[in-house]
Amino acid sequence: MTRVLLTGFEPFGGEETNPSWEAVSLVAAAPPPGLDLTPVRLSCVFGTALEELAAAVEAADPALVLCVGQAGGRSQVTVERVAVNVDDARIPDNAGQRPIDEPVVPGGPTAYLAPLPVKACVAAVRAAGIPAAVSQTAGTFVCNHVFYGLAHLIATRRPTTRGGFVHLPCAPEQVVDRDQPSLPVATAAEALRAILTAAVHTGTDLRIAEGATH
Repeated sequence: MTRVLLTGFEPFGGEETNPSWEAVSLVAAAPPPGLDLTPVRLSCVFGTALEELAAAVEAADPALVLCVGQAGGRSQVTVERVAVNVDDARIPDNAGQRPIDEPVVPGGPTAYLAPLPVKACVAAVRAAGIPAAVSQTAGTFVCNHVFYGLAHLIATRRPTTRGGFVHLPCAPEQVVDRDQPSLPVATAAEALRAILTAAVHTGTDLRIAEGATH
């Protein structure tokens, strides 16, 4: 059994739900074969989320960590490639904090590439019939904060651990009165199962074009 830590977020920005945690909960109830999965819900709060993540990693001692967040406006499941060392909040977090141009980790590298076979994970989601893409930015809110913190933790303390971040579109009930794309939570959960399986079983990532021109 491969130990896996799978995290989602609490609702934020006035929403009543967060599809990241809803999908994580479904995966935890029926994980892919061979995975010993621990689900954890993180606070949408700068600093606190990293403390919760570090504590969860210490407790679960996972071989793989996959953090999941919500990206309103996106139409695909997006596997993040790059985490940047900056917090720059357009809206306050759930504690009212709104850092501007502050480092996630003072003195840390400018950026990390995800220690995850990103392209293989995207290919696995597409093979399941679900739209997916590589994303070149995780934003500068709490999602990127957690992604960078995870990558820094792996680089400095857990070099044999794999980890990464996935953004999910909004759930249909969140966009009833908005002109925004959505994805059913059950479908998002299937995408996460495909990503977890690919991440565990892929040694070398696919060498295929998944870049962007803008």
